[in-house]
Amino acid sequence: MGDNQVNYDMTTTTSLSLAVLTVYSKDIMFHAQPVLRYAQFATKKTELGVTPGLKITFMRYNNLELGGALEEGTPMGTQALTASQVHIEVKEYGNAVKVSELLLQSSFDDVLASGARLLGLDYAKVVDIMFRDTVLASPNVYYAGGVADREALADNSDGKAEFNSDVIQDAVEILETKNVRKFNGDAYICFIHPHQARTLKDDPDFKNAKDYGAIYAGEIGRVDDVIFISTTQQPVIEVTPSEGDTFKVYQAVIFGDNAYGWAEALPVEMRDGGIEDFGRSHSLAWYSIMGAGIIEEDNILILETR
Repeated sequence: MGDNQVNYDMTTTTSLSLAVLTVYSKDIMFHAQPVLRYAQFATKKTELGVTPGLKITFMRYNNLELGGALEEGTPMGTQALTASQVHIEVKEYGNAVKVSELLLQSSFDDVLASGARLLGLDYAKVVDIMFRDTVLASPNVYYAGGVADREALADNSDGKAEFNSDVIQDAVEILETKNVRKFNGDAYICFIHPHQARTLKDDPDFKNAKDYGAIYAGEIGRVDDVIFISTTQQPVIEVTPSEGDTFKVYQAVIFGDNAYGWAEALPVEMRDGGIEDFGRSHSLAWYSIMGAGIIEEDNILILETR
């Protein structure tokens, strides 16, 4: 060995655990949200923004008695206009988040921006559930196969209790018999659970929205004059019959034009809580005054299937 030889101590190790930092992505992930679709089909009224009150009243005119041929020299008969009223009550709705100044200053994420996005998603979900619960309050229910009640759906031999074209055609017959107008004069709207959508897509009469171009948000396809919207917001009910095993029932709903209304006294606003605790905390909220209600009860039909 020469004079420039360097001796290495191979027994000495250095721990690097303290030198390894956790790296956080700037891409913030949010939990999955349900598909929100009901608002686009509501009849919307906003008169409360200029008129005091806690209700919006919809006028619903009754049909005239049928006219006909006239005879010369005989005065034309007249009839009075008759109408009924539908009231939708409005209430306060909202939700809020609160963060500290310390968190805002030390967080790697824009916490308030993320909070605002979560509040927006929360508002959409609240509105969608409000409409869903309103529509599902309809007393008009059709059980797959034309059975008498929910428990009778336990018999699903050959899939007769599943969501299929027979259910759709029966529902259309019921609505058309009641002279229910199609939405925008084009089609009835049917909200279905993804489980029902899976069965529907196997139907040879089903037309995928990708093949003809969807009209509405969330539209997956149509069968004849019925457009289908798939959403996880549709209820799933566990049924325990007096005899037999527990099974699941899926609720869909089909409706025509002017089925339900949206009364909005104050459109949604994002509000801050002002200066709190000398600026050491910050609050953010969405706030709205609104309500929903059924306008034409006969225009709604709930469909229950396996």
